[in-house]
Amino acid sequence: MSDLNFELLKRICETPGVSGHEKLIRRLVAAEMRGLTDTIEADAMGNVIGVKKGTGNGPKVMIAAHIDEIGFLVKYIDERGFLRLLPVGGWDPRAMMAQRVLVTGFAGETLRGALMPGVKPTHLLTADEAGRPLKVEDYFVDLGLPVDVVKAKVEIGDQVTMDRTAEIVGENVVSKTLDDRLSVFVMLEALRKLADTPTVADIYAVATTQEEVGLRGATTAAYSIQPDIGIALDVTLAVDYPGSVDAERVTQLGAGAAIKIFDSSLLCHPKLVRHFRDIAEAKGIAHQLEILPRGGTDAGGIQRSRGGVPSFTLSVPTRYVHTVNETASISDIQAAIDLLAAYLQEAHTRQYGYEDEL
Repeated sequence: MSDLNFELLKRICETPGVSGHEKLIRRLVAAEMRGLTDTIEADAMGNVIGVKKGTGNGPKVMIAAHIDEIGFLVKYIDERGFLRLLPVGGWDPRAMMAQRVLVTGFAGETLRGALMPGVKPTHLLTADEAGRPLKVEDYFVDLGLPVDVVKAKVEIGDQVTMDRTAEIVGENVVSKTLDDRLSVFVMLEALRKLADTPTVADIYAVATTQEEVGLRGATTAAYSIQPDIGIALDVTLAVDYPGSVDAERVTQLGAGAAIKIFDSSLLCHPKLVRHFRDIAEAKGIAHQLEILPRGGTDAGGIQRSRGGVPSFTLSVPTRYVHTVNETASISDIQAAIDLLAAYLQEAHTRQYGYEDEL
């Protein structure tokens, strides 16, 4: 078992920040990045960009790990003080049942509430009503307060996040927001591992915003940075639990970091895929290959920037993605940290163009 800095991972996972409301998590990540990079700044999209300068004449490598989480915005407050919600990111209504949430109010107070569907109690449901599937629109938040108090503390557009802690369960980490705070952690820990190791490449470590609503932060950051190489860090599906079919597993926990080949947003650059595989094999870092039929990553935004950027995604296998029980193996997390750090030391050693094929 690795010496995982769980205290840091826990703080990163538990800090609220839905897409477009990343202020608190941005501050945390910026504080952690100071000392690991030579410079740090925030751009107009709220991306945090830390630059670790190389020793010269190396490529410009952009690493992207998104700091936003799926959640909700308050869209309506009714006459009794119940909140109706606008989902931000992809929610499965089955995963929302009987949860508790945190409402970050405009007045500066964080309020705890119950997230419930507007349906009859189970005691009163008819057979037909019990069989009706729930929709996201069925849900509301009960803050337990009179409407005048609610409106003094909450307004339209305030963010709502799930109220769950990060915990170690067996040999795994279980939390909300492993997508993608876990990858932010991987990025920081890889930089920490390289703290006393010069790299030839210039490393641009970017904690990106608004990934869950269309890869927006990574796309604009890449346009500005103009990287030679783009590396997204994200979680991927590990469908290796009861009820799954082997052919649909995508990845499995405990088998190592996932070297992505394909997802809905990009075909990873084959020469980058090969380079990561070669490094993992040479250094004995546990890894597995990943093809994700649906879902995208920041690499899809980086790849399309300007004239195109050779891009790739390094993933951490995760069960129960987009629920409050996202689960990842500690050994896989460490493998991702080790592989990313090893690659950054060697990024300058290969070319990813196609001139040699002409």
